[in-house]
Amino acid sequence: MTSDAARRLAITVIATVSALYTAMAVVLYLLSTYLVLAPVSMSLWALAAGLCIGVAHYLHVRAGLRGERPPLFPLTLVLQVAATYLTDLILPYGWSAVVSPLLAGSLLIMLPGRVGWPLVSLATGFQFWQLFVATQGYWALTLFYSVTVFSTGAMVYALVRSVRMAAELDKAKAELAEAAVLKERLRISRDLHDGLGRSLTAIALKGDLAARLVERDPVSAKTEVGELVQVAREAVQDVRQVARGYRQMSLAGEVDRAVALLEASGVDCQVNLATAALPRPSEEAMAWGVREAVTNILRHSRATTCSISTSVRPGTARLEVVNDGASPASTGSSGGNGLTGLSERASQAGGAVTAAPSGTNGFRLTMEVPT
Repeated sequence: MTSDAARRLAITVIATVSALYTAMAVVLYLLSTYLVLAPVSMSLWALAAGLCIGVAHYLHVRAGLRGERPPLFPLTLVLQVAATYLTDLILPYGWSAVVSPLLAGSLLIMLPGRVGWPLVSLATGFQFWQLFVATQGYWALTLFYSVTVFSTGAMVYALVRSVRMAAELDKAKAELAEAAVLKERLRISRDLHDGLGRSLTAIALKGDLAARLVERDPVSAKTEVGELVQVAREAVQDVRQVARGYRQMSLAGEVDRAVALLEASGVDCQVNLATAALPRPSEEAMAWGVREAVTNILRHSRATTCSISTSVRPGTARLEVVNDGASPASTGSSGGNGLTGLSERASQAGGAVTAAPSGTNGFRLTMEVPT
């Protein structure tokens, strides 16, 4: 049930019950033989007390449905208590026995449970005693009216709480939907950064190399242009995969592409990969680690050598990418969005990433993931 439907149901039921109790109390005294013979002031008192109880109860229920307190609270609650019980001193026939169920609802709505429930129990006990004396020990009638105090109050409280819970659930659903949208946006931005970063870097490098070779070595320049076109196509495929929401990456395939790209850029690359099979999330996280490390080497370092190695220990697989050139992390930078996104990927796989200077002028990226 939506919060709007719950609110409409609660308002309909509470308004009906409240109107019946208030009208029954007023009519009981206006049409009684005693009040016909009594002064007009007695009738006016009954009308005033009924109006006071109805207005106070309305304010309490309306505020409860909104999760608030009435503007004049606790004066409104005190006024309802006074109109419920002090009227017994003026009007006959146990006025409070008819209107105390409304007071029970207000007490439970407006007060904490540790205070409201004992007060409602006390009101129920008082009505039992009052009716028992008035009916001269008529147990059935006494018990029936006494129970209505507690049951009506509990019903009003339950309806108000259901409305509040429905509203909170709607709010939680909206927040979850917003979080899902934000998560998807972060995924897309991270994938575009990690995927296109390497591809665009490779395109720029191969384009520069082809431009330098076009006059003195046209055959090599043509080869570089062909590889550039292939990298561009891979970039297009990456974008399509990002839009579809999945990436089919393998560690071996990413290492092969990294070696080709590094060697084409003049970086000597050594590879030492463990042969143990890894869970898909761990392998994909390592593949992204290789891609991010190579992208940083090409963009931010003057490396001449690079080593890519993996090792497997019981429960843990480790990736290390080490180069002999400077990088942003070695100069105190946070590493940018790429390393942040890589850390998030490793965390999702249950692992962690560290990036720090290595040696005098090198840089080491390390990732550990579960096996």
